[in-house]
Amino acid sequence: MNAGPRNFQQLIAACEGLTPAPTAVAHPCDAPSLAGALEAARAGLIQPILVGPEARIRAMAGAEGLDLADTEIVSTPHSHASADESVRLVREGRAALLMKGSLHTDELMAAVVRHGDGLRTARRISHCFIMDVPTLDHLIVISDAAINIAPSLGEKVDIVQNAIELARAIGMPEVRVAILSAMETVNPKVPSTIEAAALCKMADRGQITGAILDGPLALDNAINLQAARIKHIDSSVAGRANVLIVPDLESGNMLAKSLSFMADAEAAGVVLGARVPVVLTSRADTGSARMVSCAAAVLLAEARRAEAARAVR
Repeated sequence: MNAGPRNFQQLIAACEGLTPAPTAVAHPCDAPSLAGALEAARAGLIQPILVGPEARIRAMAGAEGLDLADTEIVSTPHSHASADESVRLVREGRAALLMKGSLHTDELMAAVVRHGDGLRTARRISHCFIMDVPTLDHLIVISDAAINIAPSLGEKVDIVQNAIELARAIGMPEVRVAILSAMETVNPKVPSTIEAAALCKMADRGQITGAILDGPLALDNAINLQAARIKHIDSSVAGRANVLIVPDLESGNMLAKSLSFMADAEAAGVVLGARVPVVLTSRADTGSARMVSCAAAVLLAEARRAEAARAVR
């Protein structure tokens, strides 16, 4: 079934009626990042606060024909200061989201994870790709392919829980998590299979909540029912997974980029585990991907707000 961008469009539509989220946009000094933030504002997703060298931002807007009327700008001298100031706006409650501009990812994340005045929580910070794959009729979440290089079992617990939180926030009615490896049997010589089995048992015991887990699963029998049946794998996840947890950053990065560049998938990206969702975009991202990254972050922030309101009652 060719879903194309339809699933992404539905995600943006799910934000209709929500108040635009005040968003600190860190160093939007190139055309894609500045235009992306302003486009998300026009769509009613965010209320951008542009943080960076004001003269550069205004010059870029003029060169690209972008209207900055009614858009707040917080001037900073350079990209490191932009990251620090953006984080400060979040800590002060002036921004409900954080969005990467044209600075390097490690500059922004260094400010986010810094002890003392960053945005750390008890949860491990991780990244999720949301993939709209033309051959699938539903979205796929892939984690972690951008931040945690070789996560431990304990770190994978948080990676899985973060991905579940995102999947539920973007409206997946049943979250089915496949813990990926190169095979679907536990092999003591392949550590990822042992960790997959441990994660599934932890879910059985309530240490991971909000989803159905299965693993280890190879990619084919995680997303293809026929492949799962051939291997005689009988579970609620095999062949129907909508969240894929990869063994490490290298495998996840290759999986996500293979889908993007060889299967015409579109990818949006969000960082979880911090005080607020972080919209993490790439210079190569399409306008659609930037919009969906914002939409996913908005839905996640709204889900957290609703959960906090329920806890108070």
